[in-house]
Amino acid sequence: MAKSRKMGFDLSIPLFLLLVLCQHCLSDEISHDDSSAPKSPGCKNIFQLVKVKNWIDGVEGTSMVGLSARFGTSVPTNEDEAHRMTVVETNPLNCCENSSTQLSGYAALSKRGNCTFTMKANIAQAGGAVALLVMNDKEDLFKMVCSGNDTFFDIKIPVVMIPKSAGESLQDHLSTGQKVDLLLYSPNRPFIDFSEIFMWMMAVGTIVCASLWSKFIGNEQCDDRYKQLTIKETQDDISASKVEPEKDVMHITTKAAVFFILISSIFLMLLYWFMSDWFVWILIVLFCIGGIEGMHICSVALLSRSFGRFADMTIKVPIVGEVSLLSVIVLPFCIAFAVTWAANQHASYAWICQDVLGISLMITVLQIARLPNIKVAAVLLSCAFVYDIFWVFISPFLFHESVMIVVARGDKSGGESIPMLLRIPHILDPWGGYDMIGFGDILLPGLLVAFAARYDRSTKKSLWNGYFLWSTIGYGFGLFLTYVALHLMDGHGQPALLYLVPCTLGLILILALLRREFKDLWVYEERAGPKPQDEILQA
Repeated sequence: MAKSRKMGFDLSIPLFLLLVLCQHCLSDEISHDDSSAPKSPGCKNIFQLVKVKNWIDGVEGTSMVGLSARFGTSVPTNEDEAHRMTVVETNPLNCCENSSTQLSGYAALSKRGNCTFTMKANIAQAGGAVALLVMNDKEDLFKMVCSGNDTFFDIKIPVVMIPKSAGESLQDHLSTGQKVDLLLYSPNRPFIDFSEIFMWMMAVGTIVCASLWSKFIGNEQCDDRYKQLTIKETQDDISASKVEPEKDVMHITTKAAVFFILISSIFLMLLYWFMSDWFVWILIVLFCIGGIEGMHICSVALLSRSFGRFADMTIKVPIVGEVSLLSVIVLPFCIAFAVTWAANQHASYAWICQDVLGISLMITVLQIARLPNIKVAAVLLSCAFVYDIFWVFISPFLFHESVMIVVARGDKSGGESIPMLLRIPHILDPWGGYDMIGFGDILLPGLLVAFAARYDRSTKKSLWNGYFLWSTIGYGFGLFLTYVALHLMDGHGQPALLYLVPCTLGLILILALLRREFKDLWVYEERAGPKPQDEILQA
């Protein structure tokens, strides 16, 4: 019997590796810990993010984000209470000596270096400046604190640190004789934004959907296909049909699990050293290819439930051979969807397209890549646990900055960001931005949850006595702890697997020990149940 195929690309293994590599670590752009910095009556301000609105020759430009100093006057929280001011550069630019530029009534722009921040502020204030902007020599925002021997604490003007690129942009406009006006204010940020709730639901929902996909979609498709088999089919045809689905499944081994993490570290270092806009575009192209495949597979599977016999119609395509007609019809729409996203990545609606492609791809990957038992899961997730902690918390001691955070922010990518993440725009936050989670933080725990679902079905466990429900609850709780840690740690980058691994793998191991099922889970191999073909042969 001739068998039709669905059109697609066999990129499951490399894309799975790529997605694991591109985990995402959330953080704000504050990178200096000042817990030991001296405080005094004139140097004890609370650090605040500052919104820097700007106008170039009267035309409003893109707002910048700065950080207020430990000293000086606080900026207002309401935009209506702030006052516009014109910017001038100090001369010398480091503002470590009295400026030859007229500063009276202006906002002074200086660069970091050569003297203390308080000395810069004192010199700018003495020259009559109404504010001081200090541009950092990097893209992050350094917390400007007082040193132990500082004596310049009577600062009455606001002092704000801005990123290097923002300062250079202002310099470029000033060098061409353009008038630059600024307005500084610091709107209050809500403690919880609805986008965090939606992101939590999206991540948990993706894992649940992927874990139950084969039960509610795959099995029904198989049942429908086998109902159309007749006794006239040969045993060879049936055997070939029976083996074919297994070709699309990749069972992960302990060696492969360790290999994945080693490759992850190598690829992360390549991104750190060679990150550029062209490198990111390579990742964007790969993401589009994988997203097209994932969206195509998921769309065909869902549509096949509604179109009945039409889904079984086939046509012959040159080179490819006989393929499903529904598959041929759906593929151009998937390609157009991915191309539209790639061409409009910075549009306000682009996050929707990216999330659709990403979720489809992750569901497909979780159908292809499978953990055979808890032993492999323990190796994979334990290595990923150490990997995440090392590249977020330990790498700064070796590279003077967190490798994971630098790659996640895309500091060297020329404005392009790595697409291997889900994102939702902040809803209530006046600072804007996106709430994001990397594919790796969904896929790695998702492999374990999907295994738990298959194990429960194979052993016929109930929802409460099985492991799928509890591993899903553990993942949701671990993700909740990640968000709590982000808030409590002042937005400093957090490795999500630090919380997700103990709450998923740890919970399953504890339950297995309490239920005396640890050995079965540890050495478990998926046992194939009775197939519809077997029933036909017996008949």
